[in-house]
Amino acid sequence: MSPKQQRGEATAAQVLEHALELYASRGEDGLTLGAITSASGVSAGSIYHHFGSLQGVALALAQSWLGRLLEELAGALEKVEDARGGVHAVTRAYLRFVQEHPDAARLMHSVTADREITEHARQIRGAQEARLAPLAAWLHAHQQSGELVALPLPVLESLILGPVTGIARRWLSVGDIDIEEAARTVPYHIWRSVSP
Repeated sequence: MSPKQQRGEATAAQVLEHALELYASRGEDGLTLGAITSASGVSAGSIYHHFGSLQGVALALAQSWLGRLLEELAGALEKVEDARGGVHAVTRAYLRFVQEHPDAARLMHSVTADREITEHARQIRGAQEARLAPLAAWLHAHQQSGELVALPLPVLESLILGPVTGIARRWLSVGDIDIEEAARTVPYHIWRSVSP
């Protein structure tokens, strides 16, 4: 990587770091171009060069943290051999990630992120393909072995991650869920929905 590319990556990382801090302290309304330039010391022109728009900053931030979450989930699957253990490990890893990174999780599960992700779904799926591949391969292998119900992989993925996402959103927004209790009990119920 050339020095110019290294500087560009460092600048983008600096913008994303400060954008998350602003989001955490001020909410979505506080995530303005002026606030980002002031906090990061990066010019508006440079932000537009790297991200295209303010929405591009939010999308890049959500994608960055989504990538980290997917790496955590893939890592959790590497430690187990059977499908039941994998479902339990993925569920717990997701909820642990949300607890450890609540500001990033709040952004990832926000209306803004949902809108941006919906508008750019194919682009995001493509950008995260390398991180999604281990999950898809794991699902496919355990489906072929008969350990997971024979459903299309996107449906199976939704049955496993959908409830966990719902619990995370509720915990982040309302706070009336005991996330530790959910991590202990929900994996069993998800497993029941995907076991043959």
